[in-house]
Amino acid sequence: MSYDIAIRHRQACDPSAITTLKAALHVIEAAIADARNAGLDIETDPAVLFLARHLGAIATSDQATSLVLRRRCLDTIAEIRRRPALVVLAQRGIAYDAEAKALFHADGRRALRRLAEALMLEEDTYNIRSNKGGSAVSGEITLHGETIWVQLSLDCRLPEQEVLFRGVSGRRDYLGDRNHWTSVRDLLAPDRFAQRLCRKLGLAQPETIPTRLFA
Repeated sequence: MSYDIAIRHRQACDPSAITTLKAALHVIEAAIADARNAGLDIETDPAVLFLARHLGAIATSDQATSLVLRRRCLDTIAEIRRRPALVVLAQRGIAYDAEAKALFHADGRRALRRLAEALMLEEDTYNIRSNKGGSAVSGEITLHGETIWVQLSLDCRLPEQEVLFRGVSGRRDYLGDRNHWTSVRDLLAPDRFAQRLCRKLGLAQPETIPTRLFA
């Protein structure tokens, strides 16, 4: 098998055609692979180092200082903390992303358990089950009680309809009454959502307690 080990050196000597971070990263990754194939140390390979410097030049071309970039990073971290993971996952989707799917199911189960607490459900009167489905879908997490059925899924046809809920007649009733849809954001305010759910389904309201937000 032969390798074109000179191409990375030619690109390094004249990187003018490489103008974006994406392109530069691709060329660097290819240069590293070629250097390894040639049995060379990538830490000292001149083409890899030269291309890495070009990547740095592209990254600093907008003249943003390190202080400005640090502030942008901190602002982004703050924004992420204000937006629970379930909201972010609902917006970006999790198809073919195993780690995102695991996070969705862990946080989804926790959110439904918080809802069960807000509804004042006894532990032995409901169950929470999870069906992960195939890699192309989010699967679903379901809270099934004696009078309510709530399911969280990111496979809905329309946005802001990630939560399906309906009234049921016992825990063996898998059909229930008319379906209702709402946003995952509502689920993340469990006390307020519990009151709305009971009004919609004609159920007794849970005792009034200070409103909590899911975290």
